[in-house]
Amino acid sequence: MTSTQSQPAQSAIRTRPSAQVLIIGAGINGIATFRDLALQGVDVVIVDKGDYVSGASAASSHMIHGGVRYLENGEFRLVKESVEERNGLLKIAPHYVKPLKTTVPIFSTFSGVLAAPLRFLTHKQGKHQERGALLIKVGLSLYDSFSRDGGSVPRHEFRGARESLAQLPRLNPGLKYTATYYDAAMHDPERLALDVLRDGLDAGPHARSANYTEAIGMDADGVRLRDVVTGEEFSVAADVVVNTSGPWTDLTNAALGQASEFMGGTKGSHIVVDHPELLAATGGREIFFEHSDGRIVLIYPLKDRVLIGTTDLEHDMTQPIRCTEAEIDYFFDLVSHVFPDITVDRSDIVFRFAGVRPLPRHDDEQPGFVSRDYRIESRPLGARPGTLLSLVGGKWTTFRALAENLGGDILTLLGMPRSVSTVGLPIGGGRDFPVTDDALQVWLAANGDEVGRPRAARLLARYGTRAVQVIEHLTAGPDAPLEYAPDYTRREIEYLAATESVVRLIDVLLRRTSIAFVGGASSALLEELADVVAPVLGWDGARRAAEVGLAASILREVHGVDLAPIGQEAHATA
Repeated sequence: MTSTQSQPAQSAIRTRPSAQVLIIGAGINGIATFRDLALQGVDVVIVDKGDYVSGASAASSHMIHGGVRYLENGEFRLVKESVEERNGLLKIAPHYVKPLKTTVPIFSTFSGVLAAPLRFLTHKQGKHQERGALLIKVGLSLYDSFSRDGGSVPRHEFRGARESLAQLPRLNPGLKYTATYYDAAMHDPERLALDVLRDGLDAGPHARSANYTEAIGMDADGVRLRDVVTGEEFSVAADVVVNTSGPWTDLTNAALGQASEFMGGTKGSHIVVDHPELLAATGGREIFFEHSDGRIVLIYPLKDRVLIGTTDLEHDMTQPIRCTEAEIDYFFDLVSHVFPDITVDRSDIVFRFAGVRPLPRHDDEQPGFVSRDYRIESRPLGARPGTLLSLVGGKWTTFRALAENLGGDILTLLGMPRSVSTVGLPIGGGRDFPVTDDALQVWLAANGDEVGRPRAARLLARYGTRAVQVIEHLTAGPDAPLEYAPDYTRREIEYLAATESVVRLIDVLLRRTSIAFVGGASSALLEELADVVAPVLGWDGARRAAEVGLAASILREVHGVDLAPIGQEAHATA
């Protein structure tokens, strides 16, 4: 496409500008609801003002977890659902969701026992008291009781200081115990979301989607949409409009003429560091603990880097969402608390990111106690017949269950029965994924002849069993590794650009690959990627240059990436 043409994904919507359901907001919950409805045969459209899963869903801690700390809030229903969904995702999305060994360093025995009931009853922090071993033991025992699922994950274990330091010798020697339990890692959140989206689109032509398509108002013909790239506008009529725009929900409702005050999200930031010493010190485990201010934080080995997070700060959704220098200082302080002889500084940071959690409005309630559960608000559409549903809350772990619940409400409004359940239904490249060593060897033998088994294994890890289609494309013509990201090839990037709704160059760097996340971006790489992507998407010289400039600006200003000048190589290995 050129800079004046509308994107191809919009054409199917423009050609038939009506649907039973229009979903606004393509984060994980919107995408999962799209999939759920598409599988029922519902005529459904989903749009997002940015790229798919580029908002709050792109700022996760890369975990699928039951939320052990939610027990303290009394959110037992949410914890039960979260643990069940975690166990389910380990089975239906094994290509991206893996068991994660998690260790909690503990520095006292009885601290917090008296304060915990007060926090439970009032949701007020009061004077901070660290959670001691007894309180954590009770919490993890309750957590285990929710985790019964045929041994999906082992039960928690407690160890004293001597054994703990023998296993993880760089931990703070002042600790008294460690508790170790299992949750789940989510290696590639954006790619998992794209798999969910593809499942919905594969259901048939009744399921349509478009990114970079903003809902800007209502008129007699329906919801007014605008192509963010070209500025062109068009309308789509729908019986049910579903607002799943996360922390932007109130802003979206205002644009539709339906003012609301549902949301009160808090900002969470993370940094990614390239620090082999810290990576080794984690022993391959997530270190999950309570910092001195009572905030639950994490140090998490991921893709040969270390993810450090997160904060919980009030945020005005009309302002930019950025990881600040003060937050970075906070992260360095928490590392020194757990690993006092390891120094991390700004030169180690390869990527930073921030997002706002789609939490409900909470007024004076402490951010840490705001419910992570979700609810659905319903009202008449107003300007025309129909219903407006607004999703308030929701998190990565529960996206499947949330989508089935929200989808059920929508089916009731439409007078349609549920024909398909997504319980146990594999997601994308998780279908027939080899989960044993023997099965892996069989898969590699069947698919590794032309690209070699090591490369086939990397592609399987990257795309799940959808790697078969990628391999077919790679071997259909001459291919070569990228010079500045040699773990990817030119034809692989061409395939992503052609088949995964890439609209902007930054989409490739942030969401179709992990290149930026691991610190692999450089000025030279941006130019190289643009050379590959531009012919696929029909960019002229001006559009190509604009995309390079925009990508560089986003990487620098939003993610703190120090782009190496042309001539200096950057190697992405994710």
